[in-house]
Amino acid sequence: MKQALVVFESMFGNTELVAEAVAEGLRSGMAVDVVEVGSAPPVLGDEVELLVVGGPTHAFSMSRPGTRADAAKQGADAQVAAGTGLREWVDQVGKGSARPAVVAFDTKVKRPRLPGSAARAALTRLRRAGFRALEPAENFYVDGTKGPLVDGELDRARNWGTKCAAEMV
Repeated sequence: MKQALVVFESMFGNTELVAEAVAEGLRSGMAVDVVEVGSAPPVLGDEVELLVVGGPTHAFSMSRPGTRADAAKQGADAQVAAGTGLREWVDQVGKGSARPAVVAFDTKVKRPRLPGSAARAALTRLRRAGFRALEPAENFYVDGTKGPLVDGELDRARNWGTKCAAEMV
């Protein structure tokens, strides 16, 4: 059975919920491991055939130490905010030799609709490192900085995961 690895960064828990829903959809056709970015392997093994990365959109892109610190001031998990973010992990994993197919998602505020996307930024960095994008970046929406997720987003995430798994056949 094909193997997927879902790596996520989540400040308020919404991105983690989306990651788990995406993984549910992926399990329709793949074995899946889900891991928080601070515990993610710095180098991928050849068994990983699909890499899924997801994180919150901060300041129009992937989080940085400063934006994670700001999130902690707003009530995000301080330990997570002080740890490794998706930006740093993507740069690290790109130094390894494994090159599975990749997809990326993010969570971002629905209203006001702001430009920028952590998923697009992650996908751009991974493509530059030689990874093949299976799908365009996907956005999932939250109501306000802390959330919750907009109604229907978890179903949409599961469906997106199922679609990604089907493309890996």
